[in-house]
Amino acid sequence: MAEIAAIRALKAPSRGLDMQCFKLMSKNLIIVESPAKAKTIEKFLGPDYKVMSSFGHIRDLRKKDFSIDVDSNYEPIYEIPAEKKELVSKLRAEAEKADTVWLASDEDREGEAIAWHLAEVLNLDPATTHRIVFHEITKPAIVHALENPRTIDLDRVNAQQARRVLDRIVGFELSPVLWRKIKPALSAGRVQSVAVRLICEREKEIAAFTPQPFFRVTGSFGIPSSPAPLRSELNTRLESEQEALQLLEACKEATFTVEEVTVKPIHRSPAPPFTTSTLQQEAARKLGFTVSQTMRVAQQLYEAGHITYMRTDSLNLSDLAIKDISSLVTEQYGEEYLHVRHYHTKSKGAQEAHEAIRPTYVANRDIEGTPQEKRLYHLIRMRTLASQMADARIEKTTLDISITPAAPAIVCDGKNFVAHGEVIKFEGFLKAYAIEGEGNAPYSLPSLPVGTRLSAETITATERFTQAPARYNEASLVKKMEELGIGRPSTYAPTISTIQSRDYVERGEKEGVKREYKVITLTPAGISTATDTETTGSDKGRLVPTDIGMVVNDFLTEYFPDILDYNFTARIEEKFDEIAEGSLGWHKEIDDFYKGFHPDIQKINTMRMEHKVGERALGTDPKTGRPVSVKIGRFGPMVQIGSTDDEEKPQFASLLDGQSIATITLDEALKLFELPRTLGDFEGKTVVAAIGRFGPYIRHDSKFVSIPKELTPQGITLQQAIELIEKKRADDASKIIKDFPEVPGLQALNGRFGPYLAFKPLGAKKAVNYKLPKGTDAASLTAEEAQKIMKEQDEAPAKPRATRKKAAKK
Repeated sequence: MAEIAAIRALKAPSRGLDMQCFKLMSKNLIIVESPAKAKTIEKFLGPDYKVMSSFGHIRDLRKKDFSIDVDSNYEPIYEIPAEKKELVSKLRAEAEKADTVWLASDEDREGEAIAWHLAEVLNLDPATTHRIVFHEITKPAIVHALENPRTIDLDRVNAQQARRVLDRIVGFELSPVLWRKIKPALSAGRVQSVAVRLICEREKEIAAFTPQPFFRVTGSFGIPSSPAPLRSELNTRLESEQEALQLLEACKEATFTVEEVTVKPIHRSPAPPFTTSTLQQEAARKLGFTVSQTMRVAQQLYEAGHITYMRTDSLNLSDLAIKDISSLVTEQYGEEYLHVRHYHTKSKGAQEAHEAIRPTYVANRDIEGTPQEKRLYHLIRMRTLASQMADARIEKTTLDISITPAAPAIVCDGKNFVAHGEVIKFEGFLKAYAIEGEGNAPYSLPSLPVGTRLSAETITATERFTQAPARYNEASLVKKMEELGIGRPSTYAPTISTIQSRDYVERGEKEGVKREYKVITLTPAGISTATDTETTGSDKGRLVPTDIGMVVNDFLTEYFPDILDYNFTARIEEKFDEIAEGSLGWHKEIDDFYKGFHPDIQKINTMRMEHKVGERALGTDPKTGRPVSVKIGRFGPMVQIGSTDDEEKPQFASLLDGQSIATITLDEALKLFELPRTLGDFEGKTVVAAIGRFGPYIRHDSKFVSIPKELTPQGITLQQAIELIEKKRADDASKIIKDFPEVPGLQALNGRFGPYLAFKPLGAKKAVNYKLPKGTDAASLTAEEAQKIMKEQDEAPAKPRATRKKAAKK
C-alpha cells in the first residue's frame, strides 16, 4: 500500500507531493547503474524515494581465473570485486531498510543482468523483485515504469550469461595460444578477432590492387543568349591517352547538337530516426566524432534526460512522440511538410529495445550541456523531425549532346556528352535535414529545345586512375559489422576501442604520395597537354592493421577458421537472440561450442612449428653469412641476424615507423644494424644517433633528443642533429623560470597550467611538484619563500582523492 501511495504522490501537485512524501520517508529504494542517471531521476522523485547507483556491474567472473565450471553445466563462478565490496555493503543496508526495492538498470540484456546480479547479491527474490525500465529519463516515463513493474527477465539474463561465458572460453583458451606461438600479452576475442579480420582482408585487397589509368572527358559549351556555360561529361571513359587525343582532334571541327531532353520528376525520402549504428556513422560524417566519443556523449545526453536510450536497433517511434513531432513540424514548417511515417527494423537480430534514438522533448530546440552534447543533440533532433516530414520533390533534367565530326571518326561512334541538372520543386524534409549531397546547390539546366546547336568552349580529357577499395574508418566498420550481423549496438564501440588498444589496428597518419597525371585540353586556340600532381594513398583517420594484427589474423584464420568465420559469428548472435526470447537453452549451446573448440586448442598446443608464426626469411648477411629474418618479437616487429642454434648470439633490431614485416627488404633490414651511428663531435662531445624503446633519438653529453618523423637515425646529418640539440636547449631554457643555488634540485618552472615549483633532491628518481599561491611572481621568489611554500603544502592534511564519475561500461 505504501508504494501505491508513493506513486500517487508522484502524480500529485507539488505541495501534495511534499505532504504525502513526508509521511513515507525513505520507504522506496531505486537502484540504477550510473550516478548521473541517479542524479537526474532524483529530480523527479520526492524524499520517499532514495536513488542509489551500482556503478555498473557489482559482480563478474573472476579476472584471473577461468571461472567457468565446465563439469557443472558451464555454470559461471562470480565474485564481487574488492573495489565494489564497500558499495555492496551500503546497498545491502539500504535494501534492508526499504519497504520496496526497485531495480532500474538499463533495458537491454546487460542492464537485465545487472538487475539480476543485484537481486542475487542483495538477497532479493528475482521472482518478486520489482524490475522497472524506461527508455527515456523523464517524469512521465518514470511514473509509468513505477506503475507497471515486472519481474526480472531471466531469458535476457541467460542470453547475457551465454555471451559472457562464450567470450570467456574463447578469450581464456585462445589468448595463451597466441602468447606461445606469437608473442606474450596478446589477446583474442570472438567479436574483436572478426573485426580485425575485416580490416586485414581489406588491407590485402589494397596491396593486391594495381591502379589502371583512364581518361575522363568533360565539356563546357556555350549557349545562345546565356552567359553561363553548360557543363557536361562524356558518356564513356577513354582507355588511353592516344584515344583521348583522337577524340579531341575529332571535336575540333565537330558540331554539337542537343539530341534529346529528358525531364523526370523524382522523390527523395528522409532517412529513418537514428539507431545506434546509424548515429555513430552520421556523427562521424557530420561532426567528426569517433564511435566511442559518440557513445560517450549520447550516454551523457540520455542520463541528463535529453534523449531516449542510445543502445538500440529499433526504428520505432512511440505514438506520443509522433504526435509531438507532427505538431512541431506543422507549426514550424507548415502542414504540407508533414508526412507521418512508421518505420520497421530490418537489421539482423534486432534486439528488444523499444524506440529509436530521439529527443525526449522534441520541442526543445536547445539544451544545457557541453558543445559536443549540443551538437549531437541538434543532429538527433533534426533527424527525428525530418523522419516525419514529406518527401522532397525534385525535377531532374538530362540533356544528351551529340558529336558530329567534320569527317567520319570511329572514335566518336556511340559517344555523346551528357548534362544533368536538378531543380527542387518542394523541399520537404530537406528544409530540416540533408541526407546526402549537402553543401552542393542543385545545378539548374537552361531550357533548350531538341536541335539546339552548341559551341564548344573547352573540352578537357583528364587522366584518372581506378581506385583501390577504401580502408575502413570507424563508422564504415560499424556499418559493415551490422550488415554481417557481427556484434550488437552495445558492442560496436567497445570492439573498435579494444582492437586499437591491443595494437592490432591503428588510425592511419600517412599523408599519401604525389602522383602525376595528364590533362589534355581543347580550346578554340587548339589542343594543349599539361602535367599536374595529386596526392594519393593517404590513410589519415582510417583503420590500418599493424604487423601484429596481420600475423595474429593469419594465424587464427588458418588454425581456427570457425572463430574467424563471419557467418559463424553472426549465427552465434542469432542464437543469443533466441536465448533472450526463451526459445533456446544456453547451456546446450555452450556445450556444443566447447566440445568442438577445446580439442582444437589442445591440438594446436601440442603442434611443433618449424618457424615462429609470422617469420619471414629475407636472405643472408653478406658480412657474416648468417641468415636474416623478420618476425614479431617480444617488443614488436624486429629483424634478426643469425639463429638461436648458432654459437654466436643472434643480433636484433626493431623496425622503424612505416616499415612492415611483409614488405621490408634485405637492404632495409641490414641498415637497421648500422645503429648506433656516430655522427661526429659537437662542443667536444660525441653525437650519436640510435633507436631506443621510445623511438629514434640523438645522444649528446648524456642528454637525449628525439628525432622527428621526417628524419631517420640512418640518414640524419651532424648539422641536423646539432640543430635539434640547440632547439631542445632553447625549449628547456624557456621552461626554467629560476634556479635556486642555495637549494640544489629546486627550480621554478613554466608548466601547462602556469608556474610551479619542482624539487628533485640528489639521488631522487622523480621531482615533487608544488603549486604556487595565486599572484606569486615566480621570477622574484627567494629560496626562503619557496621553502616556506613547500613546507606548508607538505604539512597540509591530505585531501581525499577526487574520483571522476564514469558511466558504467557496457
